[in-house]
Amino acid sequence: MSTATDPLRSPVRLPAEAIWQAVVPHLPGFTVEVLPQVDSTNSELMRRCRAASLAALSASALGSPEPPEAILLVAEHQNAGRGRLGRQWQSQAGASLTFSLGLPLQPANWSGLSLAVGVSLAESLEPANGKPPTLQLKWPNDLWLGQRKLGGILVETANWGDQRYVVIGVGLNVTAPEQDFSAASSPPDGDPQTPPPMAATSLQALWPGVDAAWALQAVAAPLVQAVLDFEREGFAPFRARFAARDALAGRLVRLSDGTEGTACGVGAHGALSVQTQSGRQEISSLEVSVRPAEHPR
Repeated sequence: MSTATDPLRSPVRLPAEAIWQAVVPHLPGFTVEVLPQVDSTNSELMRRCRAASLAALSASALGSPEPPEAILLVAEHQNAGRGRLGRQWQSQAGASLTFSLGLPLQPANWSGLSLAVGVSLAESLEPANGKPPTLQLKWPNDLWLGQRKLGGILVETANWGDQRYVVIGVGLNVTAPEQDFSAASSPPDGDPQTPPPMAATSLQALWPGVDAAWALQAVAAPLVQAVLDFEREGFAPFRARFAARDALAGRLVRLSDGTEGTACGVGAHGALSVQTQSGRQEISSLEVSVRPAEHPR
């Protein structure tokens, strides 16, 4: 385990040692690193992977090098965090939790990984008496609380020879955002096709008084286990668990190409099923937005 945090600058002492001890028996070589500031934890791990890949190419004559390490990289402050479709996630120390999990992964099918990650996060943060579940998942990568955005997920991969290295970025609002809109939902400037940002919420709306350290402790080890389960078994074990928290099921939605219809759950590999006037469509890549009115349930 390694840490690069300065306790004097840290508003919250993050439980790096406890997380490392919980994970390393299941993922040998796993490390935890905490940075006071970085542009983006996902960007940092992708840079490290590319640098390691180039170094491996130059040293290929010496044999087959090991892939990049399995690591949990946590940032106290991100100044250029990224979400899907070029959105930004701006975070302040203590006000949000931003981290990325990077590890070599070889599932038979990658489809549905972001949904499995969302299931793990929601189950880890759900109060024990959450029946029906309080936390919902908006396909493909958002965590919702009471129709407001609590967090987001960004999954990226890089090639390493004949293997792939996955970087799973997570951002959670811990305290109430200064503005009433999630920074993770902010569209690139000048993009009229991107839906406007949605109202945001925080973990403290669900768990009063909690901090980033509590949230990291709650989600980190279960997330690693969920990713390892996904590698072995794919999306199948997560499908019903996602359905129980599906924020779009039965709602009228609009796709990024202008098509409208009713969301009908997800398929065996995590594609969103939408009933449109021209029939049912399986959506795997188009952006989905909930219409501002007329939801039948």
